[in-house]
Amino acid sequence: MSSTPSLIENYFREAGFWHVANIGWECKLDSKLISAFIKRWRPETHTFNLPCGERTITLEDVQLQLDLSMGGPVLTGFIQSVDWGAIWYDILCAILDNIYGGRIEMNWLRDTLPELGDDSTEVERTRYVWTYILEIIGGFLMPDLSRNLVHLMWLLKLVNFRAAGKLSWGVCRVGNIVLKDV
Repeated sequence: MSSTPSLIENYFREAGFWHVANIGWECKLDSKLISAFIKRWRPETHTFNLPCGERTITLEDVQLQLDLSMGGPVLTGFIQSVDWGAIWYDILCAILDNIYGGRIEMNWLRDTLPELGDDSTEVERTRYVWTYILEIIGGFLMPDLSRNLVHLMWLLKLVNFRAAGKLSWGVCRVGNIVLKDV
């Protein structure tokens, strides 16, 4: 994240992404702990086999950790055919020449994510927050199977930070598949 988070904190808070944007900030991952969990994961039951019994991660666990809204309108991922390059340019004023079915490469997004300075304009801060949240969405909230692409439809959901903050990011509909806790 930018070295000037106080300039963009309100945008993240209004969109409901302040907590999730700060997870892992200056945090070291414990590779031994991650390896231990991987060894205990049982894909056939979607549980961890721990000394205290089998445990799984629920939607409520994720919502509590990420502090994302689950009480608003269901977030849907169906968009009609559109000119994604034109939308990207209209919203972020960047030329996008590598669109794959409405999706862009995460590496390209990271490479074009501008660093903010203390003299950044409101437009630059807004664009920074949009692209950062897209990176969060494509990186771990709703990753593409390739784990390297993020769909631009999510950008349309973020244009209005206040409206984005009211969406239920914990219950997502992608195409005809509804992802939710049952």
